[in-house]
Amino acid sequence: MSLRPNFPTTRMRRLRYSKVVRDMIAETALSPNDLVMPLFVCPGSNVKNPIKSMPGNYQLSVELLVEECGKLLESGVKSVLLFGIPETKDEDGTVATHDHSIVQTACRAIKSKYPEMYIIADICNCEYTTHGHCGTIIDGDVDNDSTLETLSAQAISLVKNGADMVAPSDMMDGRIGHMRKKLDENGYEKIPIMAYSAKYASGFYGPFRDAAESAPQFGDRSTYQMDVRNAEEAVREVEMDIAEGADIVMVKPALSYLDVIYRVKNTFNFPVAAYNVSGEFSMVKAAEANDWIDGNRVMMEIMTSIKRAGADIIITYHAKDVADILNAK
Repeated sequence: MSLRPNFPTTRMRRLRYSKVVRDMIAETALSPNDLVMPLFVCPGSNVKNPIKSMPGNYQLSVELLVEECGKLLESGVKSVLLFGIPETKDEDGTVATHDHSIVQTACRAIKSKYPEMYIIADICNCEYTTHGHCGTIIDGDVDNDSTLETLSAQAISLVKNGADMVAPSDMMDGRIGHMRKKLDENGYEKIPIMAYSAKYASGFYGPFRDAAESAPQFGDRSTYQMDVRNAEEAVREVEMDIAEGADIVMVKPALSYLDVIYRVKNTFNFPVAAYNVSGEFSMVKAAEANDWIDGNRVMMEIMTSIKRAGADIIITYHAKDVADILNAK
């Protein structure tokens, strides 16, 4: 029996011969509006520290970060996700809760020059703790409930200083409900929460830990980040975050978890972000540098696959390059 019983009457290739027609019937469309650029802000003046494992990315002092925001806006990238490298760290991350902390300072500077730039502030303690874990350590492990207080205090300070959205990435149980309650009590009921709902204990984060100087000093993060073998668990995590008040849910990493993005979108029909993380970015750059792949072509294929899987928002270090390609079409 023929697998194509309608051939030659039906020919799938008829609609592929013309680029005009291919564009007309394309099922997935990328836009600069889909993109968020992660940026790393550090202390000092005129500082531009290259991140060796992430070509083209830098730790930037505040004034250079503001300049970068201007370039992103020119490309049509209207949102950034901020991470901070503080001057000092402490045991429980309270350094990140002060109005003079590095990301708070950056938020004020960006809003002063580019009020139209939409700032998403990552909320976590790993960059700010001496031990590199995402919360307060008690008896050798991250204590869930005491960490919630620090995270919510960090969120309130960042919003007070100009952040438009908060994005808790710590994976503590109950942090979305706790943060939503604290934000509302402080008059910030209009501030949305983007929850890192399905954040996996992944090997793809290595370059980020160089960039944010946040590698754990002992053990790993398997007691709070998700097991890479689980997908149904991700659905349960997302369901609980939505119930607690999340406005957007995230899957991280993106490329190896397209099935999870698809499940989440189809199960909840809820705004979904996907984080195309540092290791995914750096693999493309390394292969491109060795002339093993066409870097731009592979980059655009990856972005399309993430959008096709169901992501509404793509957080990616490729953001400006993707936007420039889209604008040139």
